[in-house]
Amino acid sequence: MVVVADKSLVLLKGKKREYLVEASDKKFHTDHGILDLGELREKTFGGTLMTHLGYEYAIIKPRAPDFFRHCKRTGAPMMPKDIGIILAYTGLCPEDNVLDAGTGSGILAIYLGTIAKKVVTYERNGEFVKIARKNIEAAGLRNVELRHADIVSEVPHLKKNFNLITLDMKDAAMVIPHIKKVLKPGGFLATYSPFFEQTEDIRVAIEREGFSEVQTLECVERNLDFTKRGTRPSTRVAHTGFITIARL
Repeated sequence: MVVVADKSLVLLKGKKREYLVEASDKKFHTDHGILDLGELREKTFGGTLMTHLGYEYAIIKPRAPDFFRHCKRTGAPMMPKDIGIILAYTGLCPEDNVLDAGTGSGILAIYLGTIAKKVVTYERNGEFVKIARKNIEAAGLRNVELRHADIVSEVPHLKKNFNLITLDMKDAAMVIPHIKKVLKPGGFLATYSPFFEQTEDIRVAIEREGFSEVQTLECVERNLDFTKRGTRPSTRVAHTGFITIARL
């Protein structure tokens, strides 16, 4: 079993609530009593931690979906269902180097970083950079490099080639004319856009550059609500955005 290291992040999961906390000397107050986070340093992942009232929490090593739920956000991050499309349709693997732009909260970069060899992610908003940097550091990903810069002006000067390029940004269509110079043969481009108009601009830019295997997908996710009255689909809005994937 893996022992919890000092200052490492831990997911404490109870029957009704869960918390993402750091192993430290602090006390953490919950609805079911106080947790002594210092005790985590004597525990292993898979064990349990008790509140002073005897309520038990499972000690779990956090994964990307846990960071999605608990990380501080700067806006609307890409949803796991959309990230899943990118991972599945591009076949991201541990040997790949990824260029990501439009870091936002760093959620996509965290998912990519748990698989890829190296992720270089760009964000032009300084406040977003501060939040994303904390989230990425909290995830313990040393293979994710966050750069505070505008990819639109930076991409013409990049020398390194990447296996996958992901764009979650309003000006994605402006970056696409430069993609061939930094994307390895057989590599993939994946863009995320919430609106039809933005998606159309992306498709036009891609077609001008002569990419192959171009497809635009919408993943509609519908949860089921189980109640005493009966079971029915959730009334939440299913649309989040459009994923366009192309191959060089």
